[in-house]
Amino acid sequence: MFVGINPGIESARTGHYFAHPRNRFWPAANAAGIFNPELSPETGHLAELQGIGFTDIVKRPTPSASNLKVSDFREGADRLQSNLLKFSPLLICFNGMTAYSNYLRHAEGITVRADFGEQHRMIGRSRVFVVPSPSPANAAFSLQHLIDSYSAVQRLRTQLVTARQDSAVTRG
Repeated sequence: MFVGINPGIESARTGHYFAHPRNRFWPAANAAGIFNPELSPETGHLAELQGIGFTDIVKRPTPSASNLKVSDFREGADRLQSNLLKFSPLLICFNGMTAYSNYLRHAEGITVRADFGEQHRMIGRSRVFVVPSPSPANAAFSLQHLIDSYSAVQRLRTQLVTARQDSAVTRG
């Protein structure tokens, strides 16, 4: 499950995740092997067939995450936490530290300085990973850095899926 901050204007207009033409999510995630076959904003709905979903901590579209209010995060974090606990995905990947830190603060009452990568804290039974935001506004991270981050997500996902399959065989 990929969790973004909130939909941008282009994503809200088109109804597709990461739809801004300069957003680097699709190029980075595809290069990392997350999707097979590769997907785009227009075909992103097919990710569900690959066991991958998308959501945002805040559902209100804005031109920039800086336009969000604390109340947006507070309301969104409660809804997100409820859904994540209900559906219990194997792996939750937060796209951006802003998404993850606001989730922690407003859903769990935790204010810690997290690092990118796999987190020691879980959400219910779900493992958690944080990658840099692929937004064009986050130019501090290169496309290659994003590819490397999503590659680490893909490696962890593969390990978790394999472990789940091995456990099912052992129990069966």
